Amino acid sequence: MTDKLIIDGSYGEGGGQILRSSLSLAAITGRPVCIENLRANRRKPGLAAQHLTSVRAAAMLCDADMHGAELGSRILQFIPRKPVRAGDYFLDVAEAREGGSAGSAMLVLQTLLTPLALAAGVSTVTLRGGTHIDMSPSFDYVRDVWLPTLARMGVKAELSLVRSGWYPIGQGEVKLRITGTEKLLPLHLQHRGPLLAVTGRALVAKLPPHIGERMAFRARDVLEQSRPGSRPTSRRSF
Repeated sequence: MTDKLIIDGSYGEGGGQILRSSLSLAAITGRPVCIENLRANRRKPGLAAQHLTSVRAAAMLCDADMHGAELGSRILQFIPRKPVRAGDYFLDVAEAREGGSAGSAMLVLQTLLTPLALAAGVSTVTLRGGTHIDMSPSFDYVRDVWLPTLARMGVKAELSLVRSGWYPIGQGEVKLRITGTEKLLPLHLQHRGPLLAVTGRALVAKLPPHIGERMAFRARDVLEQSRPGSRPTSRRSF
């Protein structure tokens, strides 16, 4: 498919999600895209380290040609040259910017997962960067909410945490294993269903343990007050 699709990156929220979705779909379909006005509605428009890593990640999957793949760029041309191939991949968000970066490894994973889920074979991905970063899904959310939902669509993926990565240093690491499938199943979520359990983790990095304990106890108190008669449990990790 050679007809280039022009995408306005300022549409809607004008953030990085348009970029990530466009990269995933371009890799899957083989259709070239030109994304203009990248992250136009953000305080610092253009490609940041996490977004540039997503571009490089998608390009690795389909041997894409790229123009504008640099920090701060507000326009990107992405031209897939081959079908997405399963394999072993390594990506480090810190390599996208001099001095390193705590950019979200979870959002880079979001770019990679669907193309690899539809590629024949087994893939492994090692991602380094931020794992628990503000304004992005945490490792726990991806593992405990997003991936189980995708599993109902036939996506076979396992995610493990090697070490946590926090702002401003990053340097976290996760490992993803994906077994490709020929097609995805439709997802029907018509009824919420009963609440079965409420769990949580209080995480702190290089802080006294009592801070994590206070977080866990306060969360438990709020939950107990919001659901009279219930006794939710809390777990603490330091």
